[in-house]
Amino acid sequence: MSITNTDVRKVARLARLAMSETEIETARAQLAGIFDLIAEMQAVDTRNIAPMSHAQDVSQRLREDVVTATNQRELFQSIAPQVEAGLYLVPQVIE
Repeated sequence: MSITNTDVRKVARLARLAMSETEIETARAQLAGIFDLIAEMQAVDTRNIAPMSHAQDVSQRLREDVVTATNQRELFQSIAPQVEAGLYLVPQVIE
């Protein structure tokens, strides 16, 4: 995909950026390089590549799923300004 200085001017105007002609030409060259890289990556055949979540085959150490904190609900609700039926009551903020 080729990008022109007119395209860069349009994007700069939409983004409310004031750019000189030198900056426009520099941005055009950089964007053209980015688009070339994207085209190069899209040309790679990845049909036989399995998706992966990490570049290395690592596993995370896991711990036992055991409750370690005590239930302090009654304590927290005893100091709350308003509680009803086990729920915290708060002022209405959206009408």
